[in-house]
Amino acid sequence: MIVVGAMLLGVVVGSFLNVVAHRVPIGGSVVRPASRCPSCGEAILRRDNVPIVSYVLLRGRCRHCGKRISARYPLVEGLTGLLFGAAALRFEGAGQLLLALALISVLLVLAATDLEHRLLPNAIVGPAAVVGFVLSAVAGPLAWWTYPLSALAVAGSLFALAMVYRGGMGMGDVKMGAMLGLFLGPYAALAVFLGALTGTVLYAALAPFGKLDRRSALPFGTFMAVGGLVALFAGPALWDLYLNLIGKG
Repeated sequence: MIVVGAMLLGVVVGSFLNVVAHRVPIGGSVVRPASRCPSCGEAILRRDNVPIVSYVLLRGRCRHCGKRISARYPLVEGLTGLLFGAAALRFEGAGQLLLALALISVLLVLAATDLEHRLLPNAIVGPAAVVGFVLSAVAGPLAWWTYPLSALAVAGSLFALAMVYRGGMGMGDVKMGAMLGLFLGPYAALAVFLGALTGTVLYAALAPFGKLDRRSALPFGTFMAVGGLVALFAGPALWDLYLNLIGKG
C-alpha cells in the first residue's frame, strides 16, 4: 500500500516539478500565476490539469489554442511516480526515504532544466544542497562529516576539469557535484563517473550519424542526474561489486 501511495504522491510532485523546470530558468514564480499554456497563455482548467490523464485525454494539445504541449510534462510526472514507488520499496525508515524522495525530485528537475535550457539554476541547487546536508546528517547511513567532505572533493575535482575543459563544463556542474556530495557522500563520485560514462557512450553513438560534433555541448548535468539516481539506488552494491572484481571484497 505504501508503494502505491508513494507512486501517487510522485505523480503529483512531478506535476509541480514541471512548473519549477519551466518557470525557474526564466525567473518566474513557482506559486503564481496558476498553470497556463506555454503557447497561448490561457489558464489551464482544473479538469485539464490532472497529471498524465489530462495529457492523454487532450492528446498532448492545449484545449484553447490546439498547440502541442511538450511530452516532458507526462514524462516527468510518470518518472517521478515510478521512482517514488521504487524508493518506497528500496529504503527503510522515514528519514532515508525522505532523503531519497528529495534527491529524486531535485535530480529530475535539474535534468529537465539542463536538457532544455543548458542551465542548472542556483535557485534550485543552493536550497537543495542545504536540504541534502540536513537530511543526510540526520538520517544518512554515514557519519555527518563525510557529506561536506565528499562535497568538497567532488566539487574540487569538477572545478579542476572545468578549468581544463573550458566550455565543456560550467560552474553549474561544479555546484551540482557539491550538492550530490551532500546527499550521497562518497557515492557522489560514482554518480559523476556514471554521468561521464553515459555522456561518452551517447556521444560515441550519435557522432557517427552527424548528430554531434566536437563543438556540441552535452548537458552534463542531465547525465550526472542519471548517475545520481543509479548511485542512490545501487551505489553500495556497485561499490561491493567493484571490490570483488579487483579481489578486495
